[in-house]
Amino acid sequence: MLEGELRSGASADLVTEDVWLAFLRFGRRLFDVPDTPDADGLLFQYGIYAFDGPASFTLDLTRQFEVGRAGDHDHYIQVHCELRYGLAPDLAALGSFDSWFFHGAGDDLDHWTRRLAGRPAWAVIRRLRPVLVRVYEERV
Repeated sequence: MLEGELRSGASADLVTEDVWLAFLRFGRRLFDVPDTPDADGLLFQYGIYAFDGPASFTLDLTRQFEVGRAGDHDHYIQVHCELRYGLAPDLAALGSFDSWFFHGAGDDLDHWTRRLAGRPAWAVIRRLRPVLVRVYEERV
């Protein structure tokens, strides 16, 4: 579904804000998950990482789903949209940051997105074209 959102209405030259808006469209869709406060979450995180290659500034947009019944947790599925940019000094200066949002935990998704868009880092990265956009799923 996330890959479909990335393809819909976007040009071949995606900038960070295009990917973010696609991720939010995916993030607004509600799924049948256990009735627990952390069963369906969105994660916005960035920093310098070297997970599977050379270090680069990475923005990782993740949706996490709990699998199991309420009170009977089995595991989580995480759907990642990873954006890599290289190591420009202005990106390295941003440091690292992470923020979670959970559907059903009392916060408002629009409020969360406004808080993130108000961060100084957003002004730096929103119009950048990532050198790599990778969508993948993992069990945790």
